[in-house]
Amino acid sequence: MPKPKSDFEALYPCDFYTPAELLDHDQMYTVYEIARLLQGLDPDAAIDEGVEDVLLDWAIPWVMQHAAELVIAEPPTDDAPGYYGLKTDSDTDTDVDA
Repeated sequence: MPKPKSDFEALYPCDFYTPAELLDHDQMYTVYEIARLLQGLDPDAAIDEGVEDVLLDWAIPWVMQHAAELVIAEPPTDDAPGYYGLKTDSDTDTDVDA
């Protein structure tokens, strides 16, 4: 149920990192690692599954919003997540048939 803004002691801007601010240019990250980074955590920080679910709710739209600034790599195995990285000048655009 919505609450009036006056119910809260403080309100903060909803600012997110840009990909260049968040990701190392020579590394690839899973969406789970990106979720942790968006919260100021280490990419391999141990967190509860419920917390991870909430963080993913932030990370997935962030990845989609910044898709033009990212590259993606296929998962190393069928049951592993994909990897995302910062698009750099040395990355080339290629068309891949689905």
